[in-house]
Amino acid sequence: MHFEILVEDASGELLLSWLLPKILGKNGDAHAWRTHAYKGIGRVPRDLRGKTDPWKRIILDQLPRILAGYGKSLQGTDSAVVVVVDLDDRDCIGFKQELLQIQKRCHPRPRVLFRLAIEEIEAWLLGDRSAIV
Repeated sequence: MHFEILVEDASGELLLSWLLPKILGKNGDAHAWRTHAYKGIGRVPRDLRGKTDPWKRIILDQLPRILAGYGKSLQGTDSAVVVVVDLDDRDCIGFKQELLQIQKRCHPRPRVLFRLAIEEIEAWLLGDRSAIV
């Protein structure tokens, strides 16, 4: 299976580059992936159109446009998009529902796995034991 992994920042990408081979094996063997780091989390656009400046590379601002593109380009493939973002101070259930609404508006709809880091992703890199627990 192929995974397109979207992560909110470079430190999250660094963590995943270390962690993914331990979970999935060597990139390109049984599974393959590409990670795409953004420059911050931003917020889900109110109208879900994602018409913000694509050069700013803010993940949630761009997510409607990005998932729509993946819906078209990954159609008929054994692929999935994985979106990894920090929960920060958001309500977990409400935030996940917002993300699922973006996916539901895509035609064709891509296979998407939303993964919310309850503590900051950087806590894993820094070895913050209490945050990891």
